[in-house]
Amino acid sequence: MRTWSRKNSLSGVKFRSEMDAREASVLRSLVTSVLSLLEERSESAPQDDLAELTGLRTGNSTAPTDAALARLLPDFFKPEDAIADGDARDSNANGALRSLHEPDIIDAKLQAGSVILQTVPAEGGKVVLTPEQADAWLSGLNDVRLALGTTIGIDADTPDELDPDDPRAPHLDVYHWLTWMQDSLVQVLLP
Repeated sequence: MRTWSRKNSLSGVKFRSEMDAREASVLRSLVTSVLSLLEERSESAPQDDLAELTGLRTGNSTAPTDAALARLLPDFFKPEDAIADGDARDSNANGALRSLHEPDIIDAKLQAGSVILQTVPAEGGKVVLTPEQADAWLSGLNDVRLALGTTIGIDADTPDELDPDDPRAPHLDVYHWLTWMQDSLVQVLLP
């Protein structure tokens, strides 16, 4: 993939790059995997009679058990933080907040990932984004990085390079590529 560039055109600012077919395939596969996780989570939300009557959508009230999904849809606050601060918040607060807000959060993540899939040429080639699409790319790339990083166990102690015999090594290279792609896009978005 080439570094992102910013171009002014008659139709407004555009952000451009180019990726080969292999890069496009990897990115599309990763985004599709994350979108599948999010769609499954959305579809697993319980049906609520009150929601059906009022039209108010509700989601799951429990945190995801899948580690990657839990990273994408974290709790709103950690109960141990509330206890340490002497806060007597109801232990169900996370469940209530999750139930109310998770559908919209998932929708936003699905939309961002869909923008990536719509704008990455299946066989590689030029990628041209509007500012709105570039923002969606940043969000979608971040979601993919979070899911991949969680899946392969990236943390603050993970070295920049792993032993070639480590089964995570090729995945870490993809993680670094996603990080570079995201950083390159951030750099051209800055005024």
